[in-house]
Amino acid sequence: MDTPDLYPAIEPHTAGFLPVSGGHRVYYEVCGNPEGRPAVYLHGGPGAGCNPNLRRFFDPAAYRIILFDQRGAGRSTPAASLENNTTRNLIADMEALRNHLGVRRWLVLGGSWGSTLALVYAAAHPDACRALVLRGVWLCRRADLRWWFFGRRKVYPDHWREFAQHVPAAERADLLKAYFQRLIHPDPGVHMPAAVAWRTYETRCDTLLPRENLDIPANTQTLAIARLEAHYKSNMAFLAEGELLDGVPRFRHIPGVIIHGRYDMSCSLDGAMALSDAWPEAAFSIVADAGHSAMEPGIRERLVAATDRFRDITD
Repeated sequence: MDTPDLYPAIEPHTAGFLPVSGGHRVYYEVCGNPEGRPAVYLHGGPGAGCNPNLRRFFDPAAYRIILFDQRGAGRSTPAASLENNTTRNLIADMEALRNHLGVRRWLVLGGSWGSTLALVYAAAHPDACRALVLRGVWLCRRADLRWWFFGRRKVYPDHWREFAQHVPAAERADLLKAYFQRLIHPDPGVHMPAAVAWRTYETRCDTLLPRENLDIPANTQTLAIARLEAHYKSNMAFLAEGELLDGVPRFRHIPGVIIHGRYDMSCSLDGAMALSDAWPEAAFSIVADAGHSAMEPGIRERLVAATDRFRDITD
């Protein structure tokens, strides 16, 4: 992919696995300037894991760039595991990683589910946050779940039909339950086709122009994304209704940027607006020609502009 608006591709200078609670080992990597301003990227999903392009949202001369795969995701082990995998576990892992790397404060950038995690983290540990950059805000409200499973069918009725037809008609009134039961089934002949159907549907809906001819692989990464997403959605992300907005007063003093695609069909714009209303000090940017993906040109450009803006914040 030609992405001249991102910083050049770089490789980690440090990488490893951090043992955390519940038998999990979290993969992490550090790139850029070892003496630079610490910044951590929180990937989406949950379950998506990190990829090399995520390093490129930060100036490598200025930032000490930290990426990690959340529990069950990417290179972390055990793969696709739901055991001891909750939002509070992930927040504890972030603190364990921050302390392991000797970071006092860091810029936190989170997209989609990563924005959810960033909001929970900032409310719990505001003193550890130098600034927040949030993209594709997901508030995990009941309304957000209704939109994900049923609301956007009005925009993508053909793609939704294919998604729904993976399960029997009698189960389609509760697609989350129907899919989750299949995704946790021990038989790969059951869980893998469900994972591919789940990923195909959400990937088609993630960009302004739908990607029609997809070839989603039947592999562990696909399973991890679908299974973990269904796990967290089934448990309302282990959050109380409205908890994310209620937590805003604890970090309103932290500099922030909110970026959201106007045509985001995965995380509807009203959630980002609700966050902006609760946190008016944060700069709020609606990208006119973008959907949900961080790699759409307008969103890429504004993410880089946001991290550039915070390069020189001092302690």
